[in-house]
Amino acid sequence: MASTLLSLASATPSASLSFHEINKGKLNRGCMNKEKTNPFIKAKSFGRVSMVVASNVSRFEGITMAPPDPILGVSEAFKADNHELKLNLGVGAYRTEELQPYVLDVVKKADKLLLEKGENREYLPIEGLAAFNKVTAELLFGVDNPVIRQQRVATVQGLSGTGSLRLAAALIERYFPGAKVLISSPTWGNHKNIFNDARVPWSEYRYYDPKTVGLDFEGMIADIKAAPEGSFILLHGCAHNPTGIDPTPEEWRVIADVIQEKNHIPFFDIAYQGFASGSLDTDAASVRMFVARGMEVIAAQSYSKNLGLYAERIGAINVVCSSPEAAARVKSQLKRIARPMYSNPPVHGARIVANIVGDSALFKEWNAEMEMMAGRIKNVRHKLFDSLSSKDKSGKDWSFVLKQIGMFSFTGLNKAQCDNMTNKWHVYMIKDGRISLAGLSLAKCEYLADAIIDSYHNVS
Repeated sequence: MASTLLSLASATPSASLSFHEINKGKLNRGCMNKEKTNPFIKAKSFGRVSMVVASNVSRFEGITMAPPDPILGVSEAFKADNHELKLNLGVGAYRTEELQPYVLDVVKKADKLLLEKGENREYLPIEGLAAFNKVTAELLFGVDNPVIRQQRVATVQGLSGTGSLRLAAALIERYFPGAKVLISSPTWGNHKNIFNDARVPWSEYRYYDPKTVGLDFEGMIADIKAAPEGSFILLHGCAHNPTGIDPTPEEWRVIADVIQEKNHIPFFDIAYQGFASGSLDTDAASVRMFVARGMEVIAAQSYSKNLGLYAERIGAINVVCSSPEAAARVKSQLKRIARPMYSNPPVHGARIVANIVGDSALFKEWNAEMEMMAGRIKNVRHKLFDSLSSKDKSGKDWSFVLKQIGMFSFTGLNKAQCDNMTNKWHVYMIKDGRISLAGLSLAKCEYLADAIIDSYHNVS
């Protein structure tokens, strides 16, 4: 209820109003709105009495409703659906064959060890846990990589992949003003948000070819060549999200040639190391090739997928520099950026990573579990391809499903077809046609194949 404040003011007696008259609402409401000195306070002088009415209008009235997140919104819709055959293929989170969340056994062991040690919960330094930063750089670049020995890598623990990318974006905005970031078309939906929020200009390079449901390699190379010299080229190190389409080793070499010739800076997003192929070294090969050429490289890492540490928000940003002095300066500025953002990162997940990677027995067990998880997704991928091929009598080639890698498959379905998948078949996915195979079981591959075939052939 709006409150009414009364104060006496000097005026002619004939203009005065009694408290009783005001209380009975005899004031003309129209005249009270004629003069506004503040959008939230309405005031009008009536002779000896000045009346001030505090309005219920919010100071945040001008803020519009934001659209729902295209990925996280899928999960909300899925939860509200009671259909027994419903599938959530939107969010990229690993599930068991029973489609339940999975906590790695090695993570449980590391958790138990931490509990037994009775580690404190004191603040970490701004750059994060030193043991974590050491092993995470070694994991990506290789323990014996010269850039590690020469201390040419600036590593700062970030808030998983997203937070690490955001730190790098802020570094670019601050120290490379006007420089553009090129991102693949399509790419992970949050990439554009991150660079927009950091006020870093970006454009796209061709990547996906809808005709072949494969890589548009010639378009990609042409766009990287045409970019202004010194641009940042955002690359998915392995298991491209959302397409699951990766360059071949030979194509990676050509990409590196062009980036080097144009004096661009390669900027890797590494969200699936070890989770794509089952091998940490295989999935880091692209990054290591660029570094081996002596190129300065930015690389963001995440442990959400390969260790299942989704909610722990554990990742890192690495900047490979040409000298240890440059690396020290870069690290100091990354810390300076992080301090007003979130002060320092979380410790628990960082200790889990440091303990697992730093212990030979736990590290071996982790590798075995990654192979198991990657293997389950490969099995589902093969079963889906077999189901599509056997059920679809049109002669359509579904082999692109097998050629893709990682937890995602880009189906080639358009928005209307994706809507049919959800509305008719209760299959929840994002509208660009991406499905997460991590949310699919062998038992439901045939059902999904029926949904895809129906949507592809019967919806335009």
